[in-house]
Amino acid sequence: MTLTEMREILKARDLLLTKSLGQNFLHDGNQLRRIVAAAELSPTDSVLEIGPGLGPLTELLLASGTRVLAIEKDGRLATFLRERLGSQPNFTLLHDDALAYLQRRAGDLQSPLEAPAPEAGDFKSPAPADWKLVANLPYSVASPILVELALNPRGPERMVVTLQLEVARRIAAAPDTDDYGLLTLLLGLRYQCSGLFKIPASCFFPAPDVESACITLTRREPPLLDERQAKVFVRVVKRAFSQRRKMMFKLLKVDWPEDKLHDAFTELRISPLERAEKVSLEVFTDFCRLLPT
Repeated sequence: MTLTEMREILKARDLLLTKSLGQNFLHDGNQLRRIVAAAELSPTDSVLEIGPGLGPLTELLLASGTRVLAIEKDGRLATFLRERLGSQPNFTLLHDDALAYLQRRAGDLQSPLEAPAPEAGDFKSPAPADWKLVANLPYSVASPILVELALNPRGPERMVVTLQLEVARRIAAAPDTDDYGLLTLLLGLRYQCSGLFKIPASCFFPAPDVESACITLTRREPPLLDERQAKVFVRVVKRAFSQRRKMMFKLLKVDWPEDKLHDAFTELRISPLERAEKVSLEVFTDFCRLLPT
């Protein structure tokens, strides 16, 4: 779908884009193909796309032979997508708030395609356990969507997403840098960054006011922590970064006995004066193995 086609569709349907929904549509064919290539798709894959808009990425995903569930919050665009792509057998469309949908499915998210969506029609073949997220995410909800998926033990095998460059840098940040923080660690526990490229604002319509990038996150196999330890990890990093300029030891005393913390700090040779922003993912995971649940 070219920029001209995109403009014509919006004009013909009298569709005014809504800034609050983060409606900046990626139209550049080269960038769309780079995103699909980064997803390393096969015909056996199941793909979740969030915020398909007018469907230029959706069309490329379907052309690869994958099964696609697209979640679109804007009812006007959902109607258009049903008319344009609804006849394709591998396509399922859900008119819903993607973050709310994922939160509702948090307990049974084996795959978002494991059962027909309420409005999706006949989509009965079972989905494989592994699935992928490929999306130009609405920037206002990109971080909570990624965290929701990353903290789910049955999250996607791969996530290839377009978001603000600032957020992508925070995800891929190294310790003791300004970008390193809670988002880095919540995603880093189960995923590692395996690619990142910038996308110029001119590739979107309308052009966003911020810089953009596509980041690829690949699920860690095997996981760094088991499910019990992972819950401890989430509690630790949230508390440790609740006031990032304060000493981690003092912050963690709110939730754990001081003697247990002292033993863990001593064993891992962490200074009691250390701030969380200087502690690596690897040290955090080792630390959480030593703490009681």
